[in-house]
Amino acid sequence: MENESPSLAPDSPQLPPGASLPNVPAGFAPRADLGKLQASADAIRRELGKVIVGQQTLLDLLLTAILADGHVLLEGVPGVAKTLTAKLLARTLAIPFSRIQFTPDLMPSDVLGTSVFRPNQAEFEFRPGPIFASVVLIDEINRAPAKTQSALFEVMEERHITQDGTTYPMQEPFLVLATQNPIEQEGTYRLPEAQLDRFLFKINVGYPTTAEEVAILQGHHAGFGGTPLEAVNPILSAADIQGLRQQVRHQHVEPKLLEYIAQLVGSTRAHKALYLGASPRASLALLNGAKALSALRGRDFVTPEDVQFLAPAVLRHRILLTPEREMEGVSPDDVVKQIIQQLEVPR
Repeated sequence: MENESPSLAPDSPQLPPGASLPNVPAGFAPRADLGKLQASADAIRRELGKVIVGQQTLLDLLLTAILADGHVLLEGVPGVAKTLTAKLLARTLAIPFSRIQFTPDLMPSDVLGTSVFRPNQAEFEFRPGPIFASVVLIDEINRAPAKTQSALFEVMEERHITQDGTTYPMQEPFLVLATQNPIEQEGTYRLPEAQLDRFLFKINVGYPTTAEEVAILQGHHAGFGGTPLEAVNPILSAADIQGLRQQVRHQHVEPKLLEYIAQLVGSTRAHKALYLGASPRASLALLNGAKALSALRGRDFVTPEDVQFLAPAVLRHRILLTPEREMEGVSPDDVVKQIIQQLEVPR
């Protein structure tokens, strides 16, 4: 549905309609020049705002993932613009884009590529699959069987594939945006924990607010039809993204914040409500995400609030509830919130 407004779940961090990430305190002068980074992020928000109604928090999490060099899993019911948002975001980046529709009969070679014999040269030639792009949209990722899912393990983590003994590196930057429907079970397969762990964020996309849905209806009633992807202009090139990522890596992080991240993630491994805690990869995801988020917020240093803001998106797909807690209706976000409340915040 065109101009749909993706929403976050009620327990996800929210901002007032039309607001972006908080500005830096008055009089604060960052040691690093973050002007280009913030100007680029604002330009992308404006381009996406031509089609997407509201939901700045979702867009900011996607921008954070781009700067942190991480993959994103978008989960929500049909019709909340998961695929549209991913396609629009790809349009703002002047880098190669491909889309893969996952289905139960999809084979690994349909994703990675295959070797074809050429009689004239008496040799095999590798023909790359759609995974060879800088932004790869995998629609309904949970509809492919385990054999096809396993084809993504190497490429998502190591940024290359191995075919017939030859390694083929991915073009940088490389970003996977995947969508899935959490409700429908017919013809779907549960994603392996090892694959979920390779996503930097899992973002729950919910229904729009009443005001946002009214804005959607008004736009359609006024004659706004179709899906105007061509209305969105590219903002960042591959070189731009690489440069901004390099800048993000130099964000300052206090040693006590590193301890805070380790304690937060470590608490999931001993929590009574959890059957499976998060791995050190979650700690790295929190660190890299917090660096990117702090830069988007106009600071050259990370704060505990950055870590707390990202903790649900980083951890909700990396932890497993015990059967008892799951039957009681407890959610992974509830556990993450409880852990954050129990930990002492470094100052």
